[in-house]
Amino acid sequence: MKALPPGQKESDIFPRFGLPKYANRFPKELKKIRFSIGGDVEDFKISEDLNSLPRVNQISDFHCVTTWSKLNLNWSGYKFNDLYRTLVLPKVKNEITFVVLKAQDGYKTSLPLQDLMNQNVLLADQLDNQPLNLEHGAPIRIIAPDHYGYKNIKHIDRIDFYTKKQIVKQGFLSFMDHPRARVAYEERASKGPGILFRWLYKFGINGTIRDFEEAANEYKAKLQSTSKKSS
Repeated sequence: MKALPPGQKESDIFPRFGLPKYANRFPKELKKIRFSIGGDVEDFKISEDLNSLPRVNQISDFHCVTTWSKLNLNWSGYKFNDLYRTLVLPKVKNEITFVVLKAQDGYKTSLPLQDLMNQNVLLADQLDNQPLNLEHGAPIRIIAPDHYGYKNIKHIDRIDFYTKKQIVKQGFLSFMDHPRARVAYEERASKGPGILFRWLYKFGINGTIRDFEEAANEYKAKLQSTSKKSS
């Protein structure tokens, strides 16, 4: 039996999940891959360019900060390392150290570039040999297995590369965003021991799963209704 990271329990399901306020926020584009690059790099778009990179398959685990883990997920996509070295680095004038990741639904997070350059970090567009769906980050997302799920951003809209660390999270809930959020070190939040947040977070799991599932079902029903009216 595979050993789980500290404080994690294996889940039989892989639900749509996140901060409750994002339950009713959805991406505008689910099929066509297109996102922006910017920051301390001249803005440009990434789309068909990804096809110039080697496609890789990867079996890895997904660890939610709220203590559930889904094991042995079969992802396919492109290494972030290849994206940076092949498509971004030629446009870089000064040393990049920090990356801000933004989603179509407005969510954003960040990681040091050195963490995103790990060989197991993917820009994934497939799960179990199928294109990503609404629940799991269509059309493309970050998979960073060494980091908690809130760093594995879905529905990528923009990636900004910076020479210096940026302030990404502000306000009361900013304590929930650790700069690195490494699973092995139980970096669940920026302040306080990780073991404390095991108890804080786990009580909201079932309610959050339910809210996200209900919101997704309502959204998909609206899309189907709109499609029927237009056809």
